[in-house]
Amino acid sequence: MKKVIKNGTIVTATDTYQADVLIENGKISCIGQNLAVGGAEVIDAKGRYIFPGGIDPHTHLEMPFGGTVSKDDFETGTIAAAFGGTTTVIDFCLTNKGEPLKNAIQTWHAKSKDKAVIDYGFHLMIGEMNEDVLEELPVVMDEEGITSFKVFMAYKNVFQADDGTLFRTLVAAKELGGLVMVHAENGDVIEYLINEALEKGNTDPIYHALTRPPEVEGEATGRAAQLTGLANSQLYVVHVSCAEAVEKITEARRKGYDVWGETCPQYLVLDQTYLEKPDFEGAKYVWSPPLREKWHQDVLWNALKNGDLQTLGSDQCSFDFNGQKDLGKGDFTKIPNGGPIIEDRVSILFSEGVKKGRITLNQFVDIMSTRNAKLFGLYPQKGTIAVGTDADLVVFDPNVERTISANTHHMAADYNPFEGIQVTGEAVTVLSRGEFVIRDKQFVGTLGQGQYLKRAKYQSKPTETGKSQELTI
Repeated sequence: MKKVIKNGTIVTATDTYQADVLIENGKISCIGQNLAVGGAEVIDAKGRYIFPGGIDPHTHLEMPFGGTVSKDDFETGTIAAAFGGTTTVIDFCLTNKGEPLKNAIQTWHAKSKDKAVIDYGFHLMIGEMNEDVLEELPVVMDEEGITSFKVFMAYKNVFQADDGTLFRTLVAAKELGGLVMVHAENGDVIEYLINEALEKGNTDPIYHALTRPPEVEGEATGRAAQLTGLANSQLYVVHVSCAEAVEKITEARRKGYDVWGETCPQYLVLDQTYLEKPDFEGAKYVWSPPLREKWHQDVLWNALKNGDLQTLGSDQCSFDFNGQKDLGKGDFTKIPNGGPIIEDRVSILFSEGVKKGRITLNQFVDIMSTRNAKLFGLYPQKGTIAVGTDADLVVFDPNVERTISANTHHMAADYNPFEGIQVTGEAVTVLSRGEFVIRDKQFVGTLGQGQYLKRAKYQSKPTETGKSQELTI
């Protein structure tokens, strides 16, 4: 059935205007004033914005970690994402050394099969680089449409790869048209600091932050950026949390390196003091990189505003406080890293960003959707509102106020790290390829309606010396 969204204000990364949107066969077929479409179902968006669906480039659904598995799977995780205004997620396939890459991909296809209610794609972890991996990468890209590869510089003896693996991945990505992602923390130094803390009997959650100081994130970010420049390749730094890392990304971009940076809502509104909460409550806020001193928040907001950071991911990796986070009582290193973030990503960026004048409305759309679509091979199918694009649309009330709480969220975890924070703005109706997922704040989707997305290769173009890289559209 045809649908038409009327009386709303369309907002893209570049434009804001009033128009109606006609949807046919999962696509936007017409945009215009006072569209007369007999027989179409009318969605009234009066007083509301129409955004392109949010794209979350950083999720860990049903991920094994620390002897347990993250609480939200592709069912609860994508339902929660949709409630928050996100219509596409890109999740991470974790690989095992010595095994074909396709094994990990098949595992993640099995996790997501018939569960996702919104569209999804995969990134692929690279834990080693050898001739077998090099031979398999082009096949993965062509057959699976996986065009982004993550290298961990931290989690020694678990995920961490050496600099040789990172550099060879950068070289391969340059040749093949892939985008290399890094978790940038110096895992060797962190390991030393952790052992030192434990030897002194320092086991509380706050020591998770104190053993992963900003310097180890800044150093690793700078190292990854320099290797990217040397390889003449392309880099995306995930979950940037501190001024030291922003400085290194900014410096690299000024040199003309093809380097991009993502931050997350938790780093924009929460700070290190949350890890000091009594009765082990600080464990709720253990993730990596850790929360920082509050002053870093202004640095991150300014970087989003001036373009030195370009995207917002959730780093969704939820664990229950009871039964999972409390595995680390008496030893902070055993607290599963991660939090339930996916549902509140869009609202926090809008409320704290747009409503408080830190970013513009068009920047908001670019940060939460459009730039991710461009970087990860989904544009213009996703990430904008134009004739011919997928009808992934969010009708958003910019004035409604709500208080974030685990009592009302749709994630599976038993707590919410943003508990009690008031936000302004909420997704009311969410469509994925023209089909309702959320309608008037109620879930009306069906399990499995989300489609797996094969993504295009990364494209960039040369820039003048000292200018930031931009993508070819």
